[in-house]
Amino acid sequence: MQPIFNPVFDYMRDVKQVNQLSDLTDDEILIKAIAGDKEAFGILYERYVGRIYTYIYYRTGNMHDAEDLTARVFYRAIEHIGRYRQRGVPFSAWLYRIAHNLVANWHRDRQRRQEVPIDDVVNLQARIDPPELTMMNAMDMERLMKVIQSLTPERQELIILKFVQEMSNAEIGKIMRRSEGAIKSLYHRTLLSLRNDLDFLVKEMDRNNRDEYS
Repeated sequence: MQPIFNPVFDYMRDVKQVNQLSDLTDDEILIKAIAGDKEAFGILYERYVGRIYTYIYYRTGNMHDAEDLTARVFYRAIEHIGRYRQRGVPFSAWLYRIAHNLVANWHRDRQRRQEVPIDDVVNLQARIDPPELTMMNAMDMERLMKVIQSLTPERQELIILKFVQEMSNAEIGKIMRRSEGAIKSLYHRTLLSLRNDLDFLVKEMDRNNRDEYS
C-alpha cells in the first residue's frame, strides 16, 4: 500500500537495494536501520505506515490529525532507532507504543470525544481501503467508530488492535504491557459491554476469535 499522505521518507532511490531489503525479515532490516541505514528504515515505514495510520484514525476519528500523528510516530521512531533494543518486544509493538503515547497526548489536549462525520468515514474507505474496511459499508463504519469512541481509552485500544488490526492476545499484551491472560479477560468484559450496543461487531469479533475462547 502506498503512503496515504506526503511520505515521511523521500530518500529511497536505490531500487536494487530496496528490492534486496524487501526480502528480509523485520529483525534483519532492524539491524541495518539501527546502524543508520535509511533505506532499511524506509522499508519498515512502508510495511507499517498503513497499520499505524488506521490505528490512530480509529483512536482519534479525525483523518487530518491521524495523518499528522502518523508522520510524528515515524519521525520519532527514526530519531530514536539507534537506541532501540528488542528485549522481547517486536519493532511493531514499539511503533504502536509510540502511537499510543501520541494519541494519549492528543486526547489530553482536547479533553473531549470526537464525533466522526459520515463523509470522513467514506473518504477513509476510499483512501486506504484495507481488507478489514472493505467488508463494511459506510453506515456500519460510522456505527463502529461511535461505539469505539464510547469506550474507555484502554478498551478502545484493545478493540482496535483485536478487531481492526487482527492481532492475537499475546501481540496485544506486548503493546499494552499486560499479560496475555489480562488481555483475554479485558477483551471478554469488553465484549459483554458491547453486546447490547452493536451486535454486528460482537458477532464478527466472536467469529474471528472463537478459537481463543474455546
